[in-house]
Amino acid sequence: MHTISRDAPCYYLTSVTRNRLRVFQTDTIKLITCKALDEARRSGKFALYAYVIMPDHLHTITDSYLTPARTLQFINGIIGHRIIGYLKEHDYTASLRKLRRETGPRGYSHSLWDHHPDARLLLSEKMLMQRVHYTHQNPVRAGLVAQAADYLWSSVRCWNGNIREDEPLLMDIDRIKWRTGGRAS
Repeated sequence: MHTISRDAPCYYLTSVTRNRLRVFQTDTIKLITCKALDEARRSGKFALYAYVIMPDHLHTITDSYLTPARTLQFINGIIGHRIIGYLKEHDYTASLRKLRRETGPRGYSHSLWDHHPDARLLLSEKMLMQRVHYTHQNPVRAGLVAQAADYLWSSVRCWNGNIREDEPLLMDIDRIKWRTGGRAS
């Protein structure tokens, strides 16, 4: 298992955009998302083991001393804030209109996310690796690329040891403590 400590479980988190809007289409938005995800990792003090950015959702594998809901608050909150800020700054009014909601208690008038995220506890190396492979194959299953390594917006190259010079987001794979002495297959 990945255990850094028994107190820091590993989770597979899925966040879906509001009304399944295809928000993550441009490289600019995906790069903003990667930078925001890195910021969330640092702010929330959790490890990031795998990710993929799809047109209308995001998968991440993390560990955290925080609850999955709190970890998702860091991830979704920072990504949502950065993307909505970008859309406002560049006057993407049609996109903002689709993300509009009634102003909530915190004064926000837009929401990037569906408020029903999914969190799954990963209890073994086998479960972890199944989710890593599933995550990396998402762009292939969606027809975005023929091979997982061809999709820039995932952690597949970090796992394969073929990190690009322009890799948008590095993983904390070195923090995983394998029971079997190496990456489980």
